[in-house]
Amino acid sequence: MNRKTKIFLPLIIAASIALGIFLGTSLNYQKKTITFFGGTPQERKIKRLIDYIQYEYVDEVNTDSLLDGTIKNMLDKLDPHSVYISARELEQVSESMNGKFVGIGIQFRMYRDSLTVIKVLEDGPSKKAGIKAGDRILMADNDTLYGRDITSNYVMKALKGKPDTSVDLTVYRKSEDRTIPFTIQRGEVPINSVDAHYMLTDDLGYIKINKFAATTFDEFKESLDDLIDQGMKKLVLDLRHNPGGYMQVATQIIDEFLEDGKLIVFTKNKRERIDEIYATDKGDFEEGHVFVLINGASASASEIVAGALQDNDKGTIVGRRSFGKGLVQQEMQLGDGSAVRLTVSRYYTPTGRSIQKPYENKMDNEYFNDFERRFDDGELTSADSIKVNDTLKYTTPKGKIVYGGGGIIPDVFVAIDTTMFFDNIHYRKLNEFVFDYFDNHLDEFKGWSLNRFEEEFDQDGSIYEGYMNFIDYDGSEMEDAERDNLKLYLKALFAQQVYDVNAYFKVINNRDTMLERVIELEKEGYPLEP
Repeated sequence: MNRKTKIFLPLIIAASIALGIFLGTSLNYQKKTITFFGGTPQERKIKRLIDYIQYEYVDEVNTDSLLDGTIKNMLDKLDPHSVYISARELEQVSESMNGKFVGIGIQFRMYRDSLTVIKVLEDGPSKKAGIKAGDRILMADNDTLYGRDITSNYVMKALKGKPDTSVDLTVYRKSEDRTIPFTIQRGEVPINSVDAHYMLTDDLGYIKINKFAATTFDEFKESLDDLIDQGMKKLVLDLRHNPGGYMQVATQIIDEFLEDGKLIVFTKNKRERIDEIYATDKGDFEEGHVFVLINGASASASEIVAGALQDNDKGTIVGRRSFGKGLVQQEMQLGDGSAVRLTVSRYYTPTGRSIQKPYENKMDNEYFNDFERRFDDGELTSADSIKVNDTLKYTTPKGKIVYGGGGIIPDVFVAIDTTMFFDNIHYRKLNEFVFDYFDNHLDEFKGWSLNRFEEEFDQDGSIYEGYMNFIDYDGSEMEDAERDNLKLYLKALFAQQVYDVNAYFKVINNRDTMLERVIELEKEGYPLEP
């Protein structure tokens, strides 16, 4: 790989980290509690060993930790997506997948020695109380939150709590050079899974989903209805870097596109039981065409969406081969707050495809992190380099050839844009610079509309030059395209700080090769009949 010292945008890194473990495709099973030590010889054997260690071993040993390790070792012998989740991890994962948490409604970071508010969430408790971006939270109740090495987990523990409980904050407001007391009543704060929705052209809409959580369908439906009201006839559904989530949520979304009676997906367990899910008659976008964007970090429920639309000749899949996860997990409680997510079945697309990639090498990390291998094999730059298995060839109702084994292969291939690779130094410093700039220029963009921002931001290049000075880097080794994309990314981060994440994507997508290809396809009259 040519730029081994360079990496993708932080968005991609975050999605890739989440990809392998917790956001697996899950069936909507009733939760079960598993008792490990029952009456079977195998269970009694483990219980007896732990008793020997607990009561007879020469040193004191944390047997809970031993048991956790035993469970992890057992699951390591299975597939890559059967995992143990500790009680602490399960709380965090469940919170993310529930689509909400109880807190005060801020985004924060430790800036120098202070807990600093980056953004105050709309309609959240802090917004109602009068907290502002740039405020430093010095105290939470009697707990000091400055001047020492404080982790994000520590901060979250201090600020989060039960619904309708209150927390007393002491806040320093730099713009007024004074300390202000606040009492904030904690409340539910949403964790959005639909990052953005807006119109790309007069009749082409765009929706980006980052995961399939409990609230995703409601968010998606609200976005879809808004775009339909704006005149949308075709939709771009962006599932890049989406590692999956709940299968039933994915099928709800698919149901908005497919006619009554169309097969969406089916699963098969070890006993050969087959469960099929069909579209109903309630879809609101059955007449419009859908372009689905995918890449190597699109997995699980994302692949169910792409596969269902591709196999039903409904959508045009654009991008690069998806991750390749065709296994379904069920979460099972272990009785102490921890759980296992155990693979209980495989899923198949409507034509009968399994898109699960091989996992014999899961222990050497190749399974989850095969970006470099795909790059070196050439499949990220050339569709001809994508390896297919002719024995896993399937045909859609309209005669299109599709393949099983190892992910969804797009109908329209778009090569990776290598100009979006930046030096590591930028990822360490960009967000810090943006926050530092706003901390000293709070009112610079006050009253600006997003349209004005897009047209007038940094016309003289002073902000970009300020960033380069901030990192003490002259940029002489950068290519023109790389420099232009760095400026675009900087502008997008500013848009997110001034407005919201929707504005970030409206800006960053202005030079997106997949979206450029979709607009070309629309002009060519897609979907074309096979």
